[in-house]
Amino acid sequence: MAAYKWRVSQTVQPAINAATRLCAVLGAPIRHSASPAMHNAAFASLGLDWRYLAFEVDPKNLHAAIVGAKVMGFAGLNLTVPHKLLAVDLVDMLDESAKAWGAVNTIRFDVNGAIGFNTDADAIVTALREALAMELRGAKVLLLGAGGAGRTAALKLASEKVGELFIVNRTPSKAEDIANEVKKRFPSVKIVVGYPKANVDLILNATSLGLNSGDASPLDEKQFSLKQTHAVYDMIYRPAETRLLAAAKAAGCKTANGLGMLLHQGAKAFEIWTGKPAPLDVMRRALEQNIYGH
Repeated sequence: MAAYKWRVSQTVQPAINAATRLCAVLGAPIRHSASPAMHNAAFASLGLDWRYLAFEVDPKNLHAAIVGAKVMGFAGLNLTVPHKLLAVDLVDMLDESAKAWGAVNTIRFDVNGAIGFNTDADAIVTALREALAMELRGAKVLLLGAGGAGRTAALKLASEKVGELFIVNRTPSKAEDIANEVKKRFPSVKIVVGYPKANVDLILNATSLGLNSGDASPLDEKQFSLKQTHAVYDMIYRPAETRLLAAAKAAGCKTANGLGMLLHQGAKAFEIWTGKPAPLDVMRRALEQNIYGH
């Protein structure tokens, strides 16, 4: 790691000037975001005169923020909680990825306006295989959450031909909406709204519960025990170990946080904006340094 710190210290980005290209992530909350560390390290490693910022934007101001970024010549945006579903109706065009998975987490500005992409779906699958060695085909999965990240995860998991998919959400009607869409698009996948009666292979948290230290666990252990799963993946990466992950580790589960998903969705966004291959190792080390402090 010392060698990595030396390399970073030797990579000096040009001073911000009138030609500097800007990207940003919008969310609420946003102070936990490690995206600026990851992307600025990537820009620096390739000698690009680009910078990546983070802005807290209330959902009611999201349209104004997207329009403002476009008017000011930003190269692109990332969107995080709670903006991914809202943005579907706020961009000028949807890429096939956003159409397929029903949420926008990346925007590129070009002559056609604001184009919405989804880089989360592929990142979820890559991260699960990388961090937990998960074979998704035929797997039984309990998905917590039916927001933008949950919807994308449900559809992507169904496309990977999981055997059974259980969706739990605070508002059951949102989970029902996703279940109906999965049934329509992937009829071979068994999907149930509510907790499973038997064991599962994976619990996947796609809620924001765990971002704050006082948050309750997104899993109701009175209805489903962590002893009934082999692995738990939490899309949250800060804190690095949420209450859910700590309990899962204590129960003997394989666990992973959302660092890998953040990395792979960010790498794809980087390539969409710059047209250059993402320096994946540089981005991973920047995230590890930012999140774990080493």
